[in-house]
Amino acid sequence: MAAAPVWSVDPRTGKQREQVAVEATAQEVDAAVRAAHAARGALADRTVRAAFLRTAADELKAAESTLVEAADAETALGPVRLTGELARTCYQLRAFADIVDEGEFLGVVVNHPDDTATPPIPDLRRYKVPLGVVAVYSASNFPFAFSVAGGDTASALAAGCPVVVKAHPDHPALSELVAEVLRRAAARHEVPEGVVGLVHGFEAGIELIKHPLIAGAGFTGSVRGGRALFDAAAARPVPVPFHGELGSLNPVVVTEAAAAERAETIGAGLAGSMTLGVGQFCVKPGLVLVPAGAAGDGLVKSLTDAVGDTGAGVLLDHRMRDNFVAGVAERAALPDVEAPVTPGAGGEHTVSPGFLTVPAARLTARGAHDLLLEECFGPVTVVARYEDDAEVRGVLSRLPGNLTATVQLSAGEAAGEGRGAELLAEVTPLAGRVLVNGWPTGVAVAAAQHHGGPYPATTSTSTSVGGTAIERWLRPVAYQGTPEALLPPELRDDNPLGLPRRFNGVLER
Repeated sequence: MAAAPVWSVDPRTGKQREQVAVEATAQEVDAAVRAAHAARGALADRTVRAAFLRTAADELKAAESTLVEAADAETALGPVRLTGELARTCYQLRAFADIVDEGEFLGVVVNHPDDTATPPIPDLRRYKVPLGVVAVYSASNFPFAFSVAGGDTASALAAGCPVVVKAHPDHPALSELVAEVLRRAAARHEVPEGVVGLVHGFEAGIELIKHPLIAGAGFTGSVRGGRALFDAAAARPVPVPFHGELGSLNPVVVTEAAAAERAETIGAGLAGSMTLGVGQFCVKPGLVLVPAGAAGDGLVKSLTDAVGDTGAGVLLDHRMRDNFVAGVAERAALPDVEAPVTPGAGGEHTVSPGFLTVPAARLTARGAHDLLLEECFGPVTVVARYEDDAEVRGVLSRLPGNLTATVQLSAGEAAGEGRGAELLAEVTPLAGRVLVNGWPTGVAVAAAQHHGGPYPATTSTSTSVGGTAIERWLRPVAYQGTPEALLPPELRDDNPLGLPRRFNGVLER
């Protein structure tokens, strides 16, 4: 049987642009993984891999016009958004290069023998080593930052792990171009091109997670797809860590005092956040608890005006468009659900933004309205009108894990008055990032960032954004009673590499 073709499709028209590749066979997946495995030694030198990461950033920037044009043709996200996302991707690569140079991520700890301790301490030296080849599953909605050269790839390479990327079918042509840029950067540092493998096809993704030389995986996508791969990773003869970002509702709680104080501002801010990128952000606020009564009415009016002024947009593919149209229609048909601005089809190839309202009491007990507590990918949010704090607690108690949770407080509540602190404590168990008087869309690449959360937001406690994302692809090793001459240079007493470390209980930098 001939291999299935892989087509680049224009989401603005639904028409095929060009055949990019063919879906990889099991043999081709095996070859890509083995080539990556053979490239591990070339990443052993931290100086080489830091230089490789910086060169990759430079090469991506140099190819900006070609890459942005290709990305826009396949995603319809627009040159402005895509240029900014490519800049973020380049920054991320350089940031990980700095982390590699610094060396703190290795977690070096040295303990000399201490016979006076109970029990006695032998000579122990600990640091972290790369896991091995990492499988990366690209996301649809960030064709640069969460795709072939995105955070999973950058952090894995920084850790010393080669990668094999399963390309997303929504941007296969761009995936090929970016992979070629990374391989060109690798060649400049005598790193084998196999250090970044690329495969296409659903079955290839299954073969990839099952391959015995895969040591870990990173995924961004749907709950259904991510859970299937997570289960496959756990069912292997040798299970491997699977760091998946699956789905998130990203709840927002607006207090009555906040709504009374700045209803118009909150409504406009919510409209901007929920429609940003045509609602295709993993941190889009999908459920907003707003007080019943006049203050909440003012917020809903502001939201209605702002969303009503937002034009139709193109989603990443027609399957997502169809799912969005069907999903909002099913939700709008539920009892007591109203649509001040009706979301749905904006045209043959577009969708119109909108939002739904529902009494919060409908969400405090299990029933048909549970559908409103599930993520709907696209420009829509659900506004739940609550009568009292008990209803807020009732809704929050039914939510699954999320990437973010947001509280909108009044000036007094933000200063410690009222139940601001109590509300913050109530939402903290729900999410990996908690915001006060902000909006969750926009995930800064920073050392203190955490992009993750309780299941189903993610399948692990790790972050996929920020410097600590490197920790996913490392494992600790302790050497006991090992002669100095046999120790890795990172663990020797004289510290020839000048690494930050904890030496006999003292932190050295």
